[in-house]
Amino acid sequence: MDATLLGLLGLALLGALHAQDDVPVQPDFQQDKLTGKWFSVGLASNSDWFKEKKHLMKMCTTVISASADGNLEVTSTYPKGDQCVTRNSLYTKTEQPGRFSYTSPRWGSKHDIRVVETNYDEYALVATQIAKSTGSSTMVLLYSRTKELSPERLERFTQFSRERGLTDDEILILPETGKKLEGPG
Repeated sequence: MDATLLGLLGLALLGALHAQDDVPVQPDFQQDKLTGKWFSVGLASNSDWFKEKKHLMKMCTTVISASADGNLEVTSTYPKGDQCVTRNSLYTKTEQPGRFSYTSPRWGSKHDIRVVETNYDEYALVATQIAKSTGSSTMVLLYSRTKELSPERLERFTQFSRERGLTDDEILILPETGKKLEGPG
């Protein structure tokens, strides 16, 4: 790779990280309280894959557990066609509690993940800035301990997503699936 391309990639990554600088992290974040089972009830993103797949997306289950070294193991199970697919990710803790990093082994993208707000027993709002060689994107996830969440929490998700620069076309309350999503389908 020549120096010009490397320089441009560096600037793109730096820009993506600066775009995330103003994203808050849950005060007094308590990682052990975030563990357990969650439902992904909202997803917002300005990425190309989201725009292409948005009409197919359904609610999924996510189980968060702490690894021995203090990182988070995140296992999501979601419907794909007539089967269930499970994806495992390892979120590496940073010096800032409530902030994690993740590198996709499949795409090579770098993820700056922040737990923006949560009350641990009802909902969690998570913002991710994704940087890859083709550019950067923003993703906001709304997790719930149950399949339904209050209109106030759904509105907060929508409002926060808009504050991150996402449009209403890029914000989705995920419909429930008819499948049981406890684990591999």
